[in-house]
Amino acid sequence: MRFLSFLLSALLILPGGTLRAQSTGSKQSSPPVIGSDLPNIGTPADSVWTQDEEYQVGRMVMKGLRDAGQLFEDPEINDYLQSVGGRLVSHAQNHGQRFTIFAVKGSQINAFALPGGFIGVNAGLLLATENESELAGVLAHEISHVTQRHIARGVKAQSRSALVSAAALLAAILVGAAGGNGDAMMGAIAVAQGAAQQQQLNFTRANEYEADRIGIGVLAAAGFNPQSMPDFFETLGRHYGTRPGYIPELLQTHPLTANRIAEARNRAREFEPREVNDSTSYLLARERLRVLTAPEEMDPSSYYEKLISTDAHLNDGRRYGRAVALMNSNKAEEAIPILENLAAADPAITQYRSALGEAQMLAGRVDESLSTFDQAMRLFPRNVPLTMRYAGALMRADQARLAHQILLDLFNAVAPTPEQARFIALCANAAGDIGDAHSYMAEYHVMSGELVLAINQLQLALAVPSLTDVQKARFQARMEQLQEFVPKGGSRLARRDGPQRDDENENRRRPHQGRMSAF
Repeated sequence: MRFLSFLLSALLILPGGTLRAQSTGSKQSSPPVIGSDLPNIGTPADSVWTQDEEYQVGRMVMKGLRDAGQLFEDPEINDYLQSVGGRLVSHAQNHGQRFTIFAVKGSQINAFALPGGFIGVNAGLLLATENESELAGVLAHEISHVTQRHIARGVKAQSRSALVSAAALLAAILVGAAGGNGDAMMGAIAVAQGAAQQQQLNFTRANEYEADRIGIGVLAAAGFNPQSMPDFFETLGRHYGTRPGYIPELLQTHPLTANRIAEARNRAREFEPREVNDSTSYLLARERLRVLTAPEEMDPSSYYEKLISTDAHLNDGRRYGRAVALMNSNKAEEAIPILENLAAADPAITQYRSALGEAQMLAGRVDESLSTFDQAMRLFPRNVPLTMRYAGALMRADQARLAHQILLDLFNAVAPTPEQARFIALCANAAGDIGDAHSYMAEYHVMSGELVLAINQLQLALAVPSLTDVQKARFQARMEQLQEFVPKGGSRLARRDGPQRDDENENRRRPHQGRMSAF
C-alpha cells in the first residue's frame, strides 16, 4: 500500500523529467538585483496548478519518500541545508513561495526539486562538493526550477500519456535507484523514458538553461562564487567521464555538454569574481554526514585516524567529525575532550555544545549532559537542532515532561516537520499528556495530507478524561475545521481547495497557555 500510495502521488506530478534533477553545466542568471529579464510565466503555470496546489502535490511525494525510508532525518544536516537555501531564496524572485530543503539518503551525486518548493539533496552530493559555493550552486539551480514554475509549466506542455510515463519514471527512480536497487528498476525506467523522451527533450533542455541562467544570478547575489557552478560540473564530468563503471545521477539525468559549461562560464563572468571562505557550518555538516552515512561494516573513526597519521593537525571540521565518529563507535568518553576544546575555542557554534551534551549522555554523565544543554539553551533559545537534542537527552533521563515543554515552546515559534511532530507526540505521551499527544499526531497526519487519520486522532484526544475546557474547545475546533475539507465518503486526501500550509502553520503556532497547549 505504501508503494501504491507513492505511485499515485507521483502520477499527479510531473511530465517526463519534471522531477527536476540537478543539471551539469551552464546556468542561467538573473543579476544580483534580479529584475525585469525574467520571463512572465505565471499565467500558463497557474492554469494547471496554483502554488498552493503544487505544495499539496509536493507534500504527497514527501510522504512517499518518508514512507520509503529515503529521508535523512538529522536535525543538524537539515537545518544547515535550510539555512543555505534560505540565504539563496532571499535573493530570488520567489513570489511568496515557501521552500523546504531536505537531505536524502544515498551516495548518489544528485539533487532534485519537487512541486511546492521541496528540494532534496542526496548525501553523496554534499560529500562530493569541495566548497560551500559548489553546494550553493546546485541549490540555486534547483531553487530556480521552482521559482520559474517548471513543474507546472511541464504539466501544461505534456499530454496525459506523457504524464503517466513520467509517473512511472519518477516512482522507479525514487523508490528503486534512491533505495540502492537501481538494477531492478532499469526495465521500468527504460520503458518510461522511451515513451516520452523525444517529446520532452526540447522542453527539458530549455528549462535547464533557464534554471542555469537564473541560478547563477541568485548565487552571485547571495555572496557565493558564481564560477563554482560550472566548476563543479566540469570537475564531475572530467573525473567520472573516464570511469565507464560509474556515472553520477547528476550527469545521467542531464548530460554535460561543452556548450552548457561555456554558457555558464560566460554568464558567471558578468559578476565580480570573489573568493568565498567556507562557513564552519558547511565543514561540520560535511564531516557529520560522512560519519553518519558510512557503511555499517566500516568504522568511521578509522578514517580520521588515517588523517592524523599523515597530518597531525586536523581542521575544526575534521576534529568534530572525529568526535562524532568516536560517539558512533561507542567511544563517547574519548569524544568529550575533543568537543570541550572545540566549544571553548568557538563558543558561538551550537553544534559543538550539542554534540558535547550528547557525548556526555552516552558516556553516562547525565548531570553534566543536562547542564551542558541547559547552558546552551540559555544562550541559543529555540535553536531547532539544539532543542531537539536536548529533548532527546531529557527523554533518556526520564524527564519527559520537561522535554514536552521545551518542544512546545519551540514549535509555537517554528513550524515542526512531520518527524518533529511525531517526536513531540512521543514526549507528551511519556509525560502523561495523552490528549496533547493525540493532537500532535493529528498535526502529523495533516502534514501528510491524511485528514481522516488526523480527525480520528482528535476524536481520541476528546475522549481522554480530565481534559481542560481550553483543550476540549481547541481539539473540537480543529476537528471541525478539518472535517470541512474531507469529501463525503471519507477520502484520506485533502481536497485541492483544502487547508493550505498557512492555515496549518497558523494552527500549529497559535498562542498557548503553558505546556497543555498545542502548537
